Amino acid sequence: MMTILFCGMILSGILLGGLTGRMPQVSQAAIEQSGEAVRLTLSLLGNFCLWGGMMKVAEQSGLTRAAARAFAPLTRRLFRGIDTGGAAMRAITMNLTANLLGLGNAATPLGITAMKELKKEERAHNAATDNMALFVVMNTASLQLIPTTTAMLRSAAGCEHPLDILPSVWIASAVSVVCGIVMAKLLAGRRAKR
Repeated sequence: MMTILFCGMILSGILLGGLTGRMPQVSQAAIEQSGEAVRLTLSLLGNFCLWGGMMKVAEQSGLTRAAARAFAPLTRRLFRGIDTGGAAMRAITMNLTANLLGLGNAATPLGITAMKELKKEERAHNAATDNMALFVVMNTASLQLIPTTTAMLRSAAGCEHPLDILPSVWIASAVSVVCGIVMAKLLAGRRAKR
């Protein structure tokens, strides 16, 4: 489906560029943006490698087990049927921790690891389980205590007080996480009744 969507966007851009006489601009944008795509991919690759390595260090040092124990009262209630000391719960915990600190780039590889571990533990073949759906909702809503990435971007843009958005971030992220969890649990309950 995504292939069809992207092909349609590209073809419509070329078609509209040709119809409006802007083919040189379309060609120039294609060349420039392909370079930007490569730069973005390489920067993301670096982040994936860094945080994947940090996850291994945290795992071998016992930090992930300690974080999993700290989050256990919450995660045990949210992710029913998942081993609280297992690899999936450790990855979920590290992802939640990265999101709390506003480290979106760090949370992404940890989230991918968590989904792989959830798939193994719940023996999910071609469909997402309720726990997997809940994890995606929580990861996407992302409760943040310190919006590190946003603060860095605001600082780079010349903002004198990059963290003056904290109260708004706390309220918005808390509301989005609570609403997301409630809806995921309600929908999981409806599916279970069928």
